[in-house]
Amino acid sequence: MTRRFDIKTVPIGGGAPVTVQSMTNTRTADFDATLSQVNRLYRAGADIVRVTLNERGAVESFRRLCAESPVPIVADIHFDYRLALAAVEAGAAKVRVNPGNLQGEDHVKAVAEACVAKGIGVRIGVNAGSLPTDATGDTLAEKMVTVALDEARHFEKYGLKDICLSVKSSNAKTTFDAYMALHDRADYPLHLGVTEAGAGESALAKSYSAIGGLLLSGVGDTIRVSLTADPVEEVKAGVELLRAVGLRRNFVNVISCPTCGRAEFDVVAVAAQVRDLTKDIRKPLTVAVMGCVVNGLGEGKEADLGIAGGRERSVLFVKGEKVGTVDNADVLVTLRRYIEEMTNG
Repeated sequence: MTRRFDIKTVPIGGGAPVTVQSMTNTRTADFDATLSQVNRLYRAGADIVRVTLNERGAVESFRRLCAESPVPIVADIHFDYRLALAAVEAGAAKVRVNPGNLQGEDHVKAVAEACVAKGIGVRIGVNAGSLPTDATGDTLAEKMVTVALDEARHFEKYGLKDICLSVKSSNAKTTFDAYMALHDRADYPLHLGVTEAGAGESALAKSYSAIGGLLLSGVGDTIRVSLTADPVEEVKAGVELLRAVGLRRNFVNVISCPTCGRAEFDVVAVAAQVRDLTKDIRKPLTVAVMGCVVNGLGEGKEADLGIAGGRERSVLFVKGEKVGTVDNADVLVTLRRYIEEMTNG
């Protein structure tokens, strides 16, 4: 099990629930725009938000963000260790650094000691595209792991134990291999993600395959699904991923069969209506929408509630047992009534 530490009120590692992160894409110096985006990310389900601090003129805005944000704010730091020190002093919940960007041992020492004094942690974020030229290892994954562990030892030398690591590549397999190796070699909490994943379905496929595979293997403590998109979409994708692998259960899970020639009612439309009906319910419930009675009862038997479509009437079942039939025109109304009864108790 990984070691555990708190990012303000949010624990990571040590068996704590896996958290979802994203990063703002506003100019941090624009306080109103950045806080507005942080609030949108929070409402979408973000547990932690990272904000760049790449200019001295943004420090006061960053300070206000740390004070007014509904979630812990992580400072993203590159090159200028003085901005890391300013972030710590301004109230950052954690600092993210890239190995090699803090020039000199004295800079690492200063940042580590400042974090220890304030009781906050550091994420060492290794990206495949920005590895030091002297990184050692037979594969790209091994090189990332070596760099991450070497940098962690530098920070630990100055008393900092609250360290989180990430080893991201734009290649899903390389990312998976790096995290699995890192998990085997150290007990640091791991921040999972595929960097530069791109946009749309291909980006989601990369992230879901790597991050989902790791989570199903018991690896990972916090995640970011990186997308070339509105950061809110990253959070939504992260939440859906945690639901898919069974790490978040406070939602209505709508399962539905693939369409085929046996379907006797519009399973696509009904499933979409049920998803819309239940999207804001925060209770664990599984609802099955099955297209026919041939396999509907059997395939949906693990659901709390379900419908198996017929040409004019559909079979309604609860906990795998048939409880009656209902006119197709009344399917949604009937399901709504049962869902309200099951989730309002």
